[in-house]
Amino acid sequence: MSDRNAVPDVIEPHRVRHLWQLLEPLHAVLYYAPESFEEAAALGFGTGERWPSYFAWRAAPLGAAGRDRVASVFYSFSPEMVGRYVPAAWDVASPEAVLAARERAVDRAYRALLGDRVDSPELARAAALARRAAEAADLEGRPLAAANAALAWPDAPHLVLWQAATILREHRGDGHVAALRAAGLDPVEALVSFAAVGAAPEETFQSRQWSAPDWAAARDRLVRRGLLEPHGPATATEAGRALRAKVERDTDDLAAGPCEALGSQELTRLAALLGDLWVAVIGSGLLPMTTTLGIGKV
Repeated sequence: MSDRNAVPDVIEPHRVRHLWQLLEPLHAVLYYAPESFEEAAALGFGTGERWPSYFAWRAAPLGAAGRDRVASVFYSFSPEMVGRYVPAAWDVASPEAVLAARERAVDRAYRALLGDRVDSPELARAAALARRAAEAADLEGRPLAAANAALAWPDAPHLVLWQAATILREHRGDGHVAALRAAGLDPVEALVSFAAVGAAPEETFQSRQWSAPDWAAARDRLVRRGLLEPHGPATATEAGRALRAKVERDTDDLAAGPCEALGSQELTRLAALLGDLWVAVIGSGLLPMTTTLGIGKV
């Protein structure tokens, strides 16, 4: 019997971040796997670029959400970019059909990437631990995490693992948006300031398709706040680096709840179980090496 009065373990921020770094590639498979594009094409989505299916896959748990709703929770994408894909996605396929295809895509992609490990006891144990962490996530003010947490859990362990990874990464992402807002960084300022601390080249962040005037205006605002150097390539000042470091610390703090609920020992066990799966996904070459997430850079 569990002790309801037990004090949860305090988990160091670097361990919270490490779990995200292990889970993020397992989630991101959906957006890059050839099986995902095949399922998207079968629904009627264009597959010449990844964005039509990306917006459909990621927004479907919200229901038939419109441009403004999706832009607000995705945060870093320009509303104009979002508007090219949402709500038009729901004219191609209903959110329910997209969710069903999403599960098929993950099933096929995991089987292709992980082979016999899909049915291994180690993966089943990882899935059970990840689900425990996901079910402990605080969902207040976390729209994407809450929407994914409201979905029925699948039966197969590898699909449970993917859904848990998705809830946890969206839980962290929702918290990251809260941390950015608390730091006074609007969506485009968030991208400019992250590029300025070396998280990724500006071109990577410009994939969010803010206009050149929007980007320049954001840079000017950050210069006026003393967060960017006024001349030359966009480079963070000491104050700018400190603010971005605080955003990352706050993001870790806001993401710590599921790790603390799991406890230090079980968190260590989960990280060990995820290691081989992470290697399989990263080693496949499926995912881009440079992204807007700044993993390993900040």
